[in-house]
Amino acid sequence: MTIVAAFLVPGSPLPRLKPDNIPWGRIAAGCQRAGRALAAARPDVILMYSSQWFAVLDELWQTRPRLAGVHVDENWYEYGDLPYDIKVDTELAHACVAATRRIGVASRGVNYDGFPLDSGSIVASHFLNPEGALPLVMAANNLYHSAETTERLGRMAAEVAHEQGRRVAIVGVGGLSGSIFREEIDIRSDRIASHEDDRWNRRILDLVERADVAALRTELPQFAKEARADMGFKHFYWILGALQGKFYGARTHAYGPVYGSGAAVVEFTI
Repeated sequence: MTIVAAFLVPGSPLPRLKPDNIPWGRIAAGCQRAGRALAAARPDVILMYSSQWFAVLDELWQTRPRLAGVHVDENWYEYGDLPYDIKVDTELAHACVAATRRIGVASRGVNYDGFPLDSGSIVASHFLNPEGALPLVMAANNLYHSAETTERLGRMAAEVAHEQGRRVAIVGVGGLSGSIFREEIDIRSDRIASHEDDRWNRRILDLVERADVAALRTELPQFAKEARADMGFKHFYWILGALQGKFYGARTHAYGPVYGSGAAVVEFTI
């Protein structure tokens, strides 16, 4: 495999929309460090899976050559707009659509003007590809896919990129613990919603940093249940699949709260 970098980044728009708020600014700074590391790896394309782009019937892939516009987050609209301008590697995206037959998954491409791009994809692209120089291949989170199916999708996408000779950066977009505060808070003192969520987040990050994949496979189902992990933490399984279930460590560039939920910026050693 010609995978030159791999990252886990949060999809919340808050670190981008209000980085002057110290808790969210730390996450933004971590994302910027990850962006510099990605650029230094010199990939040809970014393979991205966002927990916030929902699909129901088939696995969806962006196949429009350019996606540009202004997005308003459905939850955090009061903090501002999210402009975006993203290039898509259409050749590789179409190849991924075709190749999903190998793993028994039905896929189709999405190509129409004004498609409602999700906040996670926009925010991750902003931080990791700030100049928009690199094309992306963007895969949706099919709500009926299991963690195991998502892992197979990540592996398949990386294999197709290898067949086409691409140098690849793998990106999984999503959070850790999923509980948010339901009441208005002083955002300057944002924190993880519960001590138990914080304990779980730190435990999972420790296992990732130590590359203890066996322990992760054992504990992630309980983490997903007890900490209400964002979409069952499928964005991590996308990365794990692309890396063929093996990496050598990781660096956590940032960890903290986004309105009570857990967010981390992780760079994998591959």
